[in-house]
Amino acid sequence: MEKSICFYFQVHQPDRLRLYRFFDIGRESHYYDDFANRTILRRVADRCYLPANALLLELIKKYKGAFKVAFSISGVAIEQFEKYAPEVISSFRELAQTGCVEFLAETYSHSLASLKSPVEFKEQVMLQSAKIESLFGFKPTVFRNTELIYSDLTGSMVSEMGFTAMLTEGAKHILGWKSPNYLYTNAINPRLKLLLKNFNLSDDIAFRFSNRGWSNWPLTTDKYVTWISDTLAKDDIVNLFMDYETFGEHQSASTGIFEFMRHLPETVLSRTNFTFNTPSEICSKHQPVAPLHVPFPISWADEERDTSAWLGNELQNEAFNKLYSAESDVRRINDPKLLSDFRRLQESDHFYYMCTKFFSDGAVHSYFNPYDTPYEAFINYMNVLSDFLLRVEKAIAAAPELSGTIIAKKRDAKKAAAPLKAEKAKPKAKPKTEPKAKPKTKPKSGK
Repeated sequence: MEKSICFYFQVHQPDRLRLYRFFDIGRESHYYDDFANRTILRRVADRCYLPANALLLELIKKYKGAFKVAFSISGVAIEQFEKYAPEVISSFRELAQTGCVEFLAETYSHSLASLKSPVEFKEQVMLQSAKIESLFGFKPTVFRNTELIYSDLTGSMVSEMGFTAMLTEGAKHILGWKSPNYLYTNAINPRLKLLLKNFNLSDDIAFRFSNRGWSNWPLTTDKYVTWISDTLAKDDIVNLFMDYETFGEHQSASTGIFEFMRHLPETVLSRTNFTFNTPSEICSKHQPVAPLHVPFPISWADEERDTSAWLGNELQNEAFNKLYSAESDVRRINDPKLLSDFRRLQESDHFYYMCTKFFSDGAVHSYFNPYDTPYEAFINYMNVLSDFLLRVEKAIAAAPELSGTIIAKKRDAKKAAAPLKAEKAKPKAKPKTEPKAKPKTKPKSGK
């Protein structure tokens, strides 16, 4: 039976928030650090996106379609490409035209909406899918959730949206004795097939490649292909999922990461009978072996492989819940600018910056964090969110027909409660009583 290797790359850049102080609330509603966003995107484009796309195009042409990859690109990343680096979109278009690249659906804002709002989740997925189709002429049929977050319920929602397959993490605490190197199905709806990340082989490239303290450094293509061959001696698939920024940004060009990737297809194709396949092709070629039961959400983050990187402390949950408390009101107001800000404030990165883990995963969190502490990230975000909620309240006040919204109800309840509170606060006056009459006394008789 044919054995498959699947390369999948995540492409995302967040909308970083500017330093937003308490005294800005109600006065200034531009929340984003345009300079940092432009500077970082241009840097990553020059170091990663443009040279890596050029390399993949070279490999696809060299091996005449035998080398294939898959991407998911968040909608907010595409918006930044359009503003600051349109040539990156052109280079992805060139890859799309080869027919050897599959583009996957994901949430438009790289959000955690699947954990909170099915309505918002579905809308974002449809928006991102439409964006991908309009830019690259490719309608996604495979889904990849933010940070590979997955559960039985999430998979069922994805299946109902018409997707045939979904990517997620091959988490040990879910698999137990099972191998991630097979195709599985959703436990609720078996029509949805699941591709699981082989995190050992993926992280060898994504995290350990330049680590000179690693016992297997340096990583050569011969060594790596031997590991893949050993893995596929009994199994069907090796899914290599990683951030695209691995190439040139997380692992700089000086580490040899581009040369490693340049020679990997040749080593695989000349020394083995393995083929490179996209997720859709793998679903066509291989049969699922079993349903995968995932009652609680998993992800590809940190050692726990759960959602604690974003919602693991009180700061994160306070910010997350307060943001989504405005969802129904934002929808009823139907203001494009408010809706855009609502979605940009959902980006998972904002909550990631508030993570208080400083143990095994601390270095990873600090690398991606523009704030000195998670508490600074929380305060800055909550200042922005306070201004955003104030704008929502003002929009409701300006439109009488929106008097039934949640925020309006809360406001009216406060107004109604104010006189009662004032009344309760007044000291009770003592009841007036008639003065007691002095007892009559007999006039004193003279002597």
